Amino acid sequence: MGHTLGLLGIVQMKQFLHIGMDKNLVSTLLPTKPLFLCHCSVSFPFPMPFRRHCSNLRGHSSLSHTNMAQEEGVVSLQEWQGWGTTSPLPTMVAQIVGDLKGLEQDLDAHMSFGGNGGKLKGNFRIQEDKKHRATYQALADSEKKLQFYSARQIACRILGSRGYLCQKCWLPMEDCMCSEVTSCSLHPGIRFWLYMHPKDFLRQNNTGKILWQVFGVDAASLCLFGIAEHEEIMWNSLKVAGKSKVWCLYPNKSAVLKSVKNAFDQEPVTSDEVAPSELKVETIHHFILIDGTWSNSAAMFRRLQDKAKLVWGDEDLPCISLNPGASAMHKLRPQPSWDRTCTAAAAAGLLSEMQLLPQFRSIELDKQAEAIEHALTILLEALTKRRVRMGRSITRKVRQTNIR
Repeated sequence: MGHTLGLLGIVQMKQFLHIGMDKNLVSTLLPTKPLFLCHCSVSFPFPMPFRRHCSNLRGHSSLSHTNMAQEEGVVSLQEWQGWGTTSPLPTMVAQIVGDLKGLEQDLDAHMSFGGNGGKLKGNFRIQEDKKHRATYQALADSEKKLQFYSARQIACRILGSRGYLCQKCWLPMEDCMCSEVTSCSLHPGIRFWLYMHPKDFLRQNNTGKILWQVFGVDAASLCLFGIAEHEEIMWNSLKVAGKSKVWCLYPNKSAVLKSVKNAFDQEPVTSDEVAPSELKVETIHHFILIDGTWSNSAAMFRRLQDKAKLVWGDEDLPCISLNPGASAMHKLRPQPSWDRTCTAAAAAGLLSEMQLLPQFRSIELDKQAEAIEHALTILLEALTKRRVRMGRSITRKVRQTNIR
């Protein structure tokens, strides 16, 4: 019952919140097409009816002066890791932050964010747009272009969120839900990887962040799409674990999907007396959850598949298919297909299905799933209260789409 309520809750949340689907983004990530085909102001993960300035930042105008940007503390390691990661500050993110601050000095103007979507505003936006387009065009290959695109999105979101969003829950300070979230230990034989699109980074209604709020950043690790340092950390762990211990939760129609039961049929019964320190790295199951809009997920999954083939050969990355949700979910908000749901609900569903198998019954995965569902309910309530307070509708208009 708890699991069902959690899934219904997040579907209701999606009713309340209009999530824009960037249909052009998947094509922009393909190496055969230019990345910026139209005006490319960065859209931030929060509505901002007022202008905010980032006047307390320091930096350097040259993209080549990475170390200077870091040494001057434009984005400190503590600030970076406060957003939900244990990684060092990515080099290109630091470069772009320094470049933005250098442009402030050159123009003698402050960065400001505001309006619908919280975009860069005014003359600074115009000049920054020209500069980043020129930088992008000068990059030699599609991989560098993707890395630049992702780093720029993330750098701007960090600068635009300072003093506005809580670093833990990514909600505005006045709506912070952290005190209501109950932490829980994830079974040490399981590790989640949140493979997140940069457009979902610091997004208020993102649900992937709930996993490290509940389980901690070591059990549920953030890996940002297109950020070289993050992807290297994740793949180093996956290589050590081996392909047989790596699964992707994604409805890949071009490959054979395994149910949770089929995936773990040969798994030995787990003892609940094994201490985390005694577990070997190769005994840990790694689950990759693609955290982005469905229109962006295809490019993200393709990148995972390409890397898996380089690491393990020609076979596809193993995918797990979860049981479809209750029909009531689709009445509340139609989904593209029965096997699609939000990131946190997918994680809860996985744990709930694993709990039904004999080898996992002793490790209380159902309670860990309930902890996710509880946090989802809190997120739904916080977002709903905010919309009511701001005079916005808490119901979503049904759009006529051809869902196949």
